[in-house]
Amino acid sequence: MTMAQSTEILNATGKPAGKVELADSLFGATPNDALVHQAVVRQQAGGRIGTSDTQTRGEVAGGGRKPWRQKGTGRARQGSRRAPQWRGGGVVFGPHPRGHDQRMPAKMRRAALKGVLSAKQAAGELRVVEGFALDEIKTRAFIEHLEAWNAQGKVLLVLAARDETVERSCANVREVRVILADSLNVVDLLEADTVIFTRDALTRAQEVYA
Repeated sequence: MTMAQSTEILNATGKPAGKVELADSLFGATPNDALVHQAVVRQQAGGRIGTSDTQTRGEVAGGGRKPWRQKGTGRARQGSRRAPQWRGGGVVFGPHPRGHDQRMPAKMRRAALKGVLSAKQAAGELRVVEGFALDEIKTRAFIEHLEAWNAQGKVLLVLAARDETVERSCANVREVRVILADSLNVVDLLEADTVIFTRDALTRAQEVYA
């Protein structure tokens, strides 16, 4: 794995605490706008849930017997009140929920992710931090860390593993979203104005994606 660039690691107070190397294959790629767009459309389509649904005559309750006998009444023969022509009967060719998933090769998805990460790094929107030094759940302390790291706008916080103290400390901070390094995706990255990796999360991301 080729390492061609590095970035500063910030401590909890925002001061430099050394440098860490960045994988050129992950943070030095050339973004492909068409590929990124396709990845975004795929991810958003996969999250769609169909809400329109109708019942066919096989799903409507009731109608267990003929409304009247077959012959001798002068009326048209009927087999069930679940038939479409009856009020409350089944619907013919009505809408049903369907999957909106779109297929995209894994190599293309990964290339789109690398392009977005590289763009964030080039734009100076990437931070690598040593840790939060949070001994207890405290939103005020978490916000002070963000200010020390100059985290502007919407913040995407990338962790190596679940951390209840950190997650609960930022639960009431509207502009912060927490995600695991194994779950990085183009939509969350694009929506963030600042992406913060813990040192462990960066190591994990480079192991998985680079």
